Amino acid sequence: MRLEMPRRIRLWHAGWVVVAASIMLSVIGVYCIDMAWGMREGDSAFARRQMLFVAVGICAGAAAMIPHYRLLVAWTWPLAALATGLLVFVLLPFVPESIVTPRNGARRWINLGITDFQPSELAKVVFVCVSARYLVKRSTYRSLWGLIPPFVITGVPMALILMEPNLGTALLFVPSLLAMLVAAGAKIRHIALAMTMGLAFAFVVAGASLLFAQRGEYPLLRQHQVERIQAAIAQFQGDDRYVQDEGFQGKQAMTLIGAGGAIGRPEATSRALIHFNRLVEPHNDMIFPVFVNRFGLAGAGVLLGLYAIWLGGALAVAGACKDPFGRLIVVGLAAMVASQLTVNVGMTLGLLPITGITLPFVSYGGSSLVMLFLTTGLICNVGMRLPERFWKPSFEFDEISDA
Repeated sequence: MRLEMPRRIRLWHAGWVVVAASIMLSVIGVYCIDMAWGMREGDSAFARRQMLFVAVGICAGAAAMIPHYRLLVAWTWPLAALATGLLVFVLLPFVPESIVTPRNGARRWINLGITDFQPSELAKVVFVCVSARYLVKRSTYRSLWGLIPPFVITGVPMALILMEPNLGTALLFVPSLLAMLVAAGAKIRHIALAMTMGLAFAFVVAGASLLFAQRGEYPLLRQHQVERIQAAIAQFQGDDRYVQDEGFQGKQAMTLIGAGGAIGRPEATSRALIHFNRLVEPHNDMIFPVFVNRFGLAGAGVLLGLYAIWLGGALAVAGACKDPFGRLIVVGLAAMVASQLTVNVGMTLGLLPITGITLPFVSYGGSSLVMLFLTTGLICNVGMRLPERFWKPSFEFDEISDA
């Protein structure tokens, strides 16, 4: 990896598309959060706080664009130590609840006084940087055994986040790593084998957890996680036994989505439907049903189109970047956002178990939104730094000699 940093700045690049889409999604989010909590327009303190988070996030994204992104190479491991330390900190049982306040049995947030900070959000960005730094310095991942170290790196934050517990966020790390491996030139057959083994392991864990649950034991997954899997399976089978407990959230979400129809409901009607359907956490992981109820299937198409624009702009930046470190950062961050979007929409449509994953840029949350804008800023940072004219294309391998 070359140490010199390109000095040429490109003013017009695909990164600005990502910035514009981020702001538009955030504006939609503020409106939907207000819809989720207010029977009257403007009757939501959550929406006002979200506007403040948007402003802070835009400032964080702008700050991330100023220093050259390759300075992260030197700061990768210190940042990894910081993120890991914070993930461990929230799990320490002797930390006062005034600092780490458990919510619904989960220890994920550090109380900063004016707001809460979620270390797992920082860990997602740092993980991408650590993985990128590892991959650009090696080519061992081109062999099957060489995939083990990247997966070990991924397993550290995943394990700590699972202990919080936060299954939804932990699931985002593997798709991001796989996307980075593909971009770095890892062999598809090796990745496919690793994915097959991982899925088989996940099915074994889920199946064993369901068998243990029949005896009232939960040694592998938490009780609420097993019950959510049971509720998702029952829903596919047309069984409504979980409708009033673990299946309630999913049923109410699909009811609101269905009520939106093709073009949505008038604002007053939509507010009433959201209010009287008693949707749990409508401003967080259930914000997508709120939006679809208001704007219908057509609105959902526009919203997903904005995400497609965001992801397309990010991939355009990655494609134009010849620096392997910059390219992998963009690919990893884009895959993280795409995975989060897929899981959130999938669970609200009843296709996946409820995991508590938020909708990027749209759901309520301070640390999440700030980190998403920081992600946008990093992508724009890569886009505005032109590569040197004579740099060779990244990650080119001789398949014959490498076989």
